[in-house]
Amino acid sequence: MGPLAGIKIIELAGIGPGPFCGMMLSDMGAEVIRIDRPAPGAPAPKDVLVRNRRSLAVDLKSEAGRETVLRLCEGADAIFEGFRPGVTERLGLGPEDCMARNPKLVYGRMTGWGQEGPMAQAAGHDINYIGLSGALHAIGRAGERPVPPLNLVGDFGGGGMLLAYGLVCGLLEAQRSGQGQVIDAAMVDGAAALMGMFFSFAAQGGFTDQRGTNLLDGAAHFYDTYETADGKYVCLGSIEPQFYALLIEKAGLDPETFKPQMDRRAWPELKAKLAEVMKQKTRDEWCAIMEGTDVCFAPVLSIFEAPEHPHNKARNSFITVDGISQPAPAPRFSRTAPAVRGGAPAPGADSAAVLADFGFSEGEIAALLESGAVAANG
Repeated sequence: MGPLAGIKIIELAGIGPGPFCGMMLSDMGAEVIRIDRPAPGAPAPKDVLVRNRRSLAVDLKSEAGRETVLRLCEGADAIFEGFRPGVTERLGLGPEDCMARNPKLVYGRMTGWGQEGPMAQAAGHDINYIGLSGALHAIGRAGERPVPPLNLVGDFGGGGMLLAYGLVCGLLEAQRSGQGQVIDAAMVDGAAALMGMFFSFAAQGGFTDQRGTNLLDGAAHFYDTYETADGKYVCLGSIEPQFYALLIEKAGLDPETFKPQMDRRAWPELKAKLAEVMKQKTRDEWCAIMEGTDVCFAPVLSIFEAPEHPHNKARNSFITVDGISQPAPAPRFSRTAPAVRGGAPAPGADSAAVLADFGFSEGEIAALLESGAVAANG
C-alpha cells in the first residue's frame, strides 16, 4: 500500500516535526520503525503524528542498545533523527557510525538552525526559526505585532515536510548511485524556502516590509476574513478581476464604489464598507450565496467543524482512527493508494516482532530484553 511500500526507515523518536516526517513517510507506505525510549506499561499515546508505525523501545545509552540500532541500519533504507547537532555522534549513532554498516543508507537530520553556523547549538522553537527566516515579520495586521501562525511554517512546513522530501530525494538518488548521504534539514532554511514567492514580489517592487499592507497579508479588502452576523467568520480571496466582479455581484456591493480594486489607498475604506455588509448575514447565509462559486469564498471552520463539511466528507479528507478524528493521508495516488493502517503504538509494543523481522534470533531477542537494552510493552 502506498508509493513507498517496501522502503524501511528507522525513526529515532522525537517530538513535533520529527514524528510528522515519520507520519508523512509511513502514510505513503514506508515501514517506519520508531525507536522509542523504554517506558514499560506506558499506554499508546493519543498522537496522530505517530500513526502507522511499529515501536521498538531501546536504551540508546547502553552498548547493546546502540548495537541493536546499528544492526537495524544494516537492513534499512534510511534513518532520521531530530536532536541537536552532535547528540547522535555522542551516542555512537551518527552518520559515520550508521553508514559504516550500510553505505547506501540515507541519513536524515532535522534541527532548527542547521548542523553548523553560529546558532547551531542554541535552543529554539518554531517561532524563533521563522523569525530568522523573514516569515514571521510578514504575518500580522498593520501597526501590530507579528502573529505566530501556530507552528505550521517552521516545525511542519519548513521542518518535517522538507525532511520527508529530502529523504525521498536521497532514496531516489541512492537507487542510482548505490551510495547514501546525509540530509541536513534546518527549519530556518525550510521556512526561508517557503518565502520564495515573496522574495520574488519584493524584487518586482510588489512587496513592502510593512506587514498588513500587502496583497496577501490581509491588507486588501478582497483577500481577508470577515465576521458574520452570528459572530462566526468567512474568508474571501477574490483576486482576479472576474472573481472580484462576482464578489461585488453576490455581496450586493455598489460597482462604482468598489471599482478601484487595486488602488491600495482605497483598501482601508473599502474594507470597512465590506465588513459592514458581511456582518449583515450569518455565516450559513453567506455560504448559501457564495460557496461553490468563483467568488473564492469559504467559511472559516474550526478543527471540530472541518471534518463535518460536505466537501471534506465527500473526499474523506478526515478519518477516524482509534476514536481520534484526524487528517487523512495526503497527497493521493491513483494506483498506489496510501492508507492509515493503525494508530500510535505504545512504546515497545512491537519490540520482539521488529527484531525478528530484522534477523535477530530468539536467543538474541531474549538476551536484549533480559538486559534492559530493549524493552517490550504488552
